[in-house]
Amino acid sequence: MPNPDRPEFLRTWGFWAVLTGAMALLLVFAQIVGPTFETKPSIGTQIGEIAGDIKRSAWRSLIGLPQPEPEAVSPPIWSYVALAAPIFGIVAIVLSVVSGVLRENWHYSVYGTGLGVAAIVFHFFWWMALLVAGVILLVTIIENIGDIFSF
Repeated sequence: MPNPDRPEFLRTWGFWAVLTGAMALLLVFAQIVGPTFETKPSIGTQIGEIAGDIKRSAWRSLIGLPQPEPEAVSPPIWSYVALAAPIFGIVAIVLSVVSGVLRENWHYSVYGTGLGVAAIVFHFFWWMALLVAGVILLVTIIENIGDIFSF
């Protein structure tokens, strides 16, 4: 027996597909923007810490002391968001297929599929762009390594 107090669209798979697809797209955007809000030390401090670590590691190797064990660091929340975004996109696509099979309003299944696919594709292209930028940065550093260490 249907509940007359609950709206009809809440009982459709397509509505939940659209909602899940929108959530997936929001998670992709949150994954992109979120890490910029974390507090970080200045560039000079980071470079100084790296140089100090290199110096300590070199002295330990020279003297023959064992290297210290690295500290266990918990992963940031953004690594979980990066995993959840495409999963929500896939769930949106599956819910859209269920909505289409049950012959519900076709708008919901199309919108849910569109949002889910958009989240997955945008997530993929974002990581490809980061990978290309990282490779370009690494190649530039390697090409200029002689200029960095020359006096």
